[in-house]
Amino acid sequence: MRDEKLLETLTQMWGVAGFEKEVREFIARETAPWADETITDAMGNLIVLKKGKGGPKSKKIMFAAHMDEIGFMVKTIEADGRLRVCNLGWNWTGSAYNSRVRFRNGVNGVVSCVGPIEEAGNKAGKLYIDIGATSKEDAQKYVKLGDACGYWGPYLQLANDRVCSKSLDNRIGCYQLIEALKENDGNCPNDIYYVFCVQEELGCRGSKPAAERIQPDIGVAVDISPAHDYPCDLEGSNEVDGGIGIKICDPSVVCDEDVVNAMVSCCETQNIKYQREVIDQGGTDASSMNVSGLGVRTGGVVVVTRYPHCQSAVASKKDIEAGVDLLNAFSRYEFDF
Repeated sequence: MRDEKLLETLTQMWGVAGFEKEVREFIARETAPWADETITDAMGNLIVLKKGKGGPKSKKIMFAAHMDEIGFMVKTIEADGRLRVCNLGWNWTGSAYNSRVRFRNGVNGVVSCVGPIEEAGNKAGKLYIDIGATSKEDAQKYVKLGDACGYWGPYLQLANDRVCSKSLDNRIGCYQLIEALKENDGNCPNDIYYVFCVQEELGCRGSKPAAERIQPDIGVAVDISPAHDYPCDLEGSNEVDGGIGIKICDPSVVCDEDVVNAMVSCCETQNIKYQREVIDQGGTDASSMNVSGLGVRTGGVVVVTRYPHCQSAVASKKDIEAGVDLLNAFSRYEFDF
């Protein structure tokens, strides 16, 4: 990989949806040497501009990768010190059960369940967090109502150039944008906005105001997508090591045909391994960019990932790097629309 330590660092940072400050500040420092302009908007989005050389067909392209990860928020502290929680993003109770979590202040805990986990359905209200407290008063020494926690899952090397970690969704996309920015020498015709968004896991909230500000000609979500190549509850054609995913459609967006064709052309001319992505559950920031302003042509670049939205997601280094290659090729593309 180009800089695997950067990816590892990004995944291990704490940045639950709505609380992305530390991640944003880190990315701002990393991108500063290559940025022509940097803006942090009122929502907390980080917008990094790399100006192109221009031309009669030049475009404003917005690449959007969200900084936030899923987690929980404390809504009640029980008399015995247990923390009852609500979702910050979509948590699967089955994968959350017995997982380790960490609060922003460093307090650790374990997720458990009121009653059998098999009877909890997918209701976060059935879950609680055990931080080791012995009473409500004891728990309040460490956490308070409204405190958020995220999963704890170290960065692990797996066989066949695959990696496992928490928050690959979507620190993979943040990594790809940073690496693509580093390799953008300003000689491409297009102005590229590398946007690190907030609160995607809460309904793609950050990317819409960012797109309203930028008014891009093309918006591209840079994210992950669930794999279908192992026994699971989803069906489709997404494969780990199948190449970078070019989004065609999900329940929230139908990608622009010309944008899709441009991405396919980039991959085929640059020998970048790719796969076409169609999913019938989930979505990305492409949805909110698409309906911002008077409408924006949108596409998506996605890394197929196993076990998303838990502490142990798995992805291919080769797919991740292919995504950086596609972003670079797309940045240099001369569009005919």
